[in-house]
Amino acid sequence: MNEAIVALILGTATPGGGFPLYGAAFAEIVNAQEPRVRIETRNTKGSTENVPLLEEGKLDLALVAGEIASAALAKPGTRLRIVAAMYSSPGMLIVRGDSPSRGLSDLRGKTVVMGTQASGVTALGRTVLDSLQVEVKPIFLEKAADGPPMLMDGRADALWGAGVGWPAFATLAQQGGRFIGPTPEEIKTILAKNPALQAVTLPAKSYTGQDEPLASVGSWSYVLATDKLKEDTAFVLARAIHAAEGQFAARLEQARETTMVNTMAAAPRPDLLHPGVRRYLREAKLDR
Repeated sequence: MNEAIVALILGTATPGGGFPLYGAAFAEIVNAQEPRVRIETRNTKGSTENVPLLEEGKLDLALVAGEIASAALAKPGTRLRIVAAMYSSPGMLIVRGDSPSRGLSDLRGKTVVMGTQASGVTALGRTVLDSLQVEVKPIFLEKAADGPPMLMDGRADALWGAGVGWPAFATLAQQGGRFIGPTPEEIKTILAKNPALQAVTLPAKSYTGQDEPLASVGSWSYVLATDKLKEDTAFVLARAIHAAEGQFAARLEQARETTMVNTMAAAPRPDLLHPGVRRYLREAKLDR
């Protein structure tokens, strides 16, 4: 790779959600670690917009959540490639502390904030509720940050989200919110209908007042590129991410799972890793 600075555009999502928060930290950490790369973040509508923007060459890198990433990577002949695994996203609902709802089925017919239309987390919520035949009155947002006030002022009965460090969950947990996830039997039902999903757990104490781990379903979110990204650039990105894993985890709770070892393990197939990332994993002796 020559000494010229490589400028890369990273697509995130709408303000107020987890992706812009993660993307900003990712860009700062990599930019500080690798002076030959300059990542600039760009707000988008989220995962479902990020995939076509990547494919059209309008983004160099993009954050893509769970189910949407799995579906896009499974397409025959896809040019999408994994640069890094971000985190696994156990999906669940949060209700006010005084809510009578104790399980997902209790929310049948209730008003639920599902998230923004193009979000992969929103897609996960639809899949979970559809799999359990729990019909709700969904609210879809223009901005993820609009969700918490709707729960607190009674316009909504619950709010859907996923993973560690989800901003709406953090806000609502501090105000006494209570989490609701699927039961073990419900998890079996969801996974039987959706083999692309995995059983994943929200670690204890991920949020205020959440003292026990919460079992759920979800999938991995990724930093994706296409095969048009130069191999040397992807190699340098992988090296920077690996070198800064500790700093990234200390900076952002969601980034604790962003490691090159997890990236290798989370890839559906090794050939879906970007060639530059695969080369780094080999040279760093992290490959299988």
